[in-house]
Amino acid sequence: MIRKLSLLFFIVISLSNCGTTKRTTNTPKRSVNVKASPKQEKENKTIRTKNNKTLTKADHIINTALTYSGVRYKYGGTSKKGMDCSGLLYVAFNEHSVSLPRVSYVMAEKGKRIRVQDVTKGDLLFFKTSKTGRRINHVGLVVAVENNTIKFIHSTSSRGVIVSSLREGYWNHAFVKATRVLN
Repeated sequence: MIRKLSLLFFIVISLSNCGTTKRTTNTPKRSVNVKASPKQEKENKTIRTKNNKTLTKADHIINTALTYSGVRYKYGGTSKKGMDCSGLLYVAFNEHSVSLPRVSYVMAEKGKRIRVQDVTKGDLLFFKTSKTGRRINHVGLVVAVENNTIKFIHSTSSRGVIVSSLREGYWNHAFVKATRVLN
């Protein structure tokens, strides 16, 4: 009986431990980013072309911007190491030979102002997110308009490069104007 209990005790301890040890470190912040593998991104591009869709310049710019999804926020950043909102658009447009200013409030002066009801893929959305600021300080790129919902990619200081909806209260309240820089 004692042998059986000892064996059972040994098995329970072995199974609960699984041979791993928990290590703790003092890290101030942990973030997990999920990103498509290069293979998945290639498959997505292949699927789009198999459907006989012709990709527009806006589609190419959006696809470039989406490759930065999950990249952390960095003020003044223009690389996979870190991006700010205007840096994201500056890089995405520049890669497709469309020149934009580097700063969001200057970017807001370019292109043709359009009504939010007329927004399409590739248009720019501008925001004032500072309570004390009097000028535009944030920009996003429209990636989709579906069922009267405008989705845009941008870089936020809290979550990095993400896609958000203009219907979200914060972004809807901070929205200033939309412009079209692509013809």
